[in-house]
Amino acid sequence: MRLSVVIVNYNVRFFLEQCLESVYNSRLTCDKGSLELEVYVVDNDSADDSLKMLSERFPQVRVIANKENVGFAKANNQALSEILKACSHEADSSGQCTAVGSHYVLLLNPDTLVEHDTFVKCIDFMAEHPDCGALGVKMVDGKGRYLKESKRGFPTPAASFYKLSGLIKLFPHSKRIAAYYMGHIADSQTAEIEILPGAFIMTTTKALEKVGLLDESYFMYGEDIDFSWRFILTGYKNYYLPEARIIHYKGESTKKGSMNYVYTFYNAMAIFSKKYFTGSHAKMYNVLIHAAIWMRAGLSFLRRILTRIALPAIDFAAAFGGFVLIKSLWAKHLANTVNYYPAEYTYAVLPIYIMVLMISTWLNGGYDKPLKRSRIVKGMAIGATVLLVFYSLLDETQRYSRAILLLGALWTTMTTIGIRALLTAAGVEGFQNKRKRTAIVVGSEEECRRTERLYAQSGQESKKIVRLNPEEKRHLNELIHNHRADEVVFCGRDLTTAEIISLMSWRTPKNVEYKIIPSERDFVIGSNSISSPEDLFSEELNAVTTPMNRRNKRLFDIVSALLLLLVSPVIFWFQKRKGNYFRDVFNVLVGRKTWVGDNGIFSPADIISASPHGANERQQGSCPDEAEEGQQIAGGEQAVALRYARNYHIATDMTILWKNILKI
Repeated sequence: MRLSVVIVNYNVRFFLEQCLESVYNSRLTCDKGSLELEVYVVDNDSADDSLKMLSERFPQVRVIANKENVGFAKANNQALSEILKACSHEADSSGQCTAVGSHYVLLLNPDTLVEHDTFVKCIDFMAEHPDCGALGVKMVDGKGRYLKESKRGFPTPAASFYKLSGLIKLFPHSKRIAAYYMGHIADSQTAEIEILPGAFIMTTTKALEKVGLLDESYFMYGEDIDFSWRFILTGYKNYYLPEARIIHYKGESTKKGSMNYVYTFYNAMAIFSKKYFTGSHAKMYNVLIHAAIWMRAGLSFLRRILTRIALPAIDFAAAFGGFVLIKSLWAKHLANTVNYYPAEYTYAVLPIYIMVLMISTWLNGGYDKPLKRSRIVKGMAIGATVLLVFYSLLDETQRYSRAILLLGALWTTMTTIGIRALLTAAGVEGFQNKRKRTAIVVGSEEECRRTERLYAQSGQESKKIVRLNPEEKRHLNELIHNHRADEVVFCGRDLTTAEIISLMSWRTPKNVEYKIIPSERDFVIGSNSISSPEDLFSEELNAVTTPMNRRNKRLFDIVSALLLLLVSPVIFWFQKRKGNYFRDVFNVLVGRKTWVGDNGIFSPADIISASPHGANERQQGSCPDEAEEGQQIAGGEQAVALRYARNYHIATDMTILWKNILKI
């Protein structure tokens, strides 16, 4: 017998690596005999060194490297076509194809982790149920929670509406209202179902020859629904097997309230509707789906807007009230009347003061999380200084009161900090007290030391590590409670995937995050998150990826691009590449490019020659051999780029742009 595993990858190198490790560590002897395993990875033009990792760590994998992202369905079909073609050749040469009931095919997501016996349980079940065309398993996410999409029903107009409108949450076990997730079937019950999740679909080449490949009309979403339904239309049955389990990290990179999600999902459902519904049913399906999706997207969009403006609006209201009170008291002190200042001062000038103070605070990270009082104080101080400078430049008739400005700035600083203190005391999400994080490491003493080293390299040396011996794993919940831990790390070298899934499925506190350290690799992987020395830099390192630095970098790009447009009548004639000048400036202005970075006009390495030790940094020593020298230079540039990313300062961008201003 043979099992062909097909994995489509797109920029998830660490997830893919862990997935492949679990696949190759799986047991390949079942009740019906031994399995011959082959793995196909179809890469959709990843930019994260996935192909390099595959060649170094898994040279036995059959890789199909696409030059563009062709979508999930088409990428799977590329591997499935090769599998079917190979079976056809075997049949031609031997007169009997292994596909006849004994060549199994699995479509598997890269962000999954299979148990040691997942494959053999599935194959034994399919061998005992010849009517089984496709098989799915029980899936849990990276926090150990059961994923409802492990079993689904046909998305009729009614079922789709109940799901997208949220009514399904009110009646999760109703056969009618919860039909989308077949809620009437228990999570632990082996049953015949209608729709399988694209993350794990096992079938045979014999069934594939009858059903056909995935429909490439779907780029994303919908192809698994269409594929599953065609098995039923062909006369097969689809089954859900909860005895076999996998972890599906289920990354949430797609924002389900975004317009891009709405368009992609609706387009997939429209394709499905055209294919399987006719007449009034198709029209009703389109209307219901359209209404439900846009309603959900609209509410999500409104919620995000309100969430973003709520805190600034409260800050502004508190600041304005304080400024008005201070103005009234100061007017009473000066002229014994509260109406000493004109109305335009109250309703025009004071709001401008507050906006300058708030914008300065925002630019200095006062609204970024985790919230820090020092950022607020710094932002307010800079804003007050800017106001005082402009105040000194105004005509005497426009200078109302320096005292009100200073006292108002002090009041705004105090209320801004005070509002956050109240939110912290109330336990509002995102405003909780920052405390030393604690991680429970379930593994050997050696693996615990490796975890500590890895966290230190990742900029998290402050994390408290508590070890739990794998033999004492029954005490995990007790240890979490005693140490108020917020993270549990499982060591893949000391625990099986089945043990990890079982531990993750325990009833642990909601705020606990689960992560896994693979046995041979130095990275920590969790639900939609990666921690490694190369990919995680703490905020203290002032990484270029922090919200404040991203914002300031973009602001610098816009201001500098506008200035370069203003001085273009002069500077353009001195450019060494005149044909690129306006194109590059406009690309930076609209956000297509940045001045410095991976997608930049210039590289961080362009600052090297400005340093007194630039030549040494670039070459990393003298090399008589040109190839070796090239490698040394590349290594030096990579080191500079890494330092730039880890310890970013806007002054670096300014220096690089100024140094190369005639090379735009």
